[in-house]
Amino acid sequence: MDETKKKYSLGNIELRFLCPSDLDEVRTLCQDWFPIEYPFYWYEEITSTTSRFYSLAAVYNQTIIGLIVAEIKPYSVLHGEDSGILAKCFVDNSDIGYILSLGVLKEYRRNGVATLLLDSLLSYLTSNIRRKVKAVFLHVLTSNSAAIMFYEKRRLHSFLPYYYCIQGRCKDGFMYVHYINGGHGPWSIYDYIKFMCGKLARGGGFFPWLVDNMNRAIDWMWRRNECQTENHQTLN
Repeated sequence: MDETKKKYSLGNIELRFLCPSDLDEVRTLCQDWFPIEYPFYWYEEITSTTSRFYSLAAVYNQTIIGLIVAEIKPYSVLHGEDSGILAKCFVDNSDIGYILSLGVLKEYRRNGVATLLLDSLLSYLTSNIRRKVKAVFLHVLTSNSAAIMFYEKRRLHSFLPYYYCIQGRCKDGFMYVHYINGGHGPWSIYDYIKFMCGKLARGGGFFPWLVDNMNRAIDWMWRRNECQTENHQTLN
């Protein structure tokens, strides 16, 4: 086993938010870890004491060995290529978490540091003050097999192909999504069947649910027919 890994345990790691004095250290780490070149003002933002980002560092022996940077924003402001993550019923009044960066020093990898950082973020996003957040998502290069294995092991779901632009060249990537606080993606016929079978298997709750939804459907069709009749009479 690597000597570094023998000398520490997760219990010795301090989790704290980034501060302005971390800027140079964080910038050096990100330039080493990630192929994307972040502008200097981005480092100023994530290390600011009034940052709008969730910027958490894992610190061991006063050295940053890992960090996660995430942003929480309204679902309605997502770019077109990122839309469609949530079902339509969540579109108007939901927030979403976006993980911009998650990295760990090479000598500390595969020892639970990334999981510790991700779990801390998810714990925050599932707290009472963040119940509006219905999903967390991120992008991963298809060539980053270690990250893909990590996120799939953590039960994040590959949502759709995505394209990066790195140094003017397009590269393939994936979007990964984790649903929280009752959020879910658009449902297919299979999802509805699975949902109804689950209701039936649990017993008692399926038939009242079915009757209620049939009544709603009938009421909706009746009102729709009334509106069409009124419109037809108006036109005549």
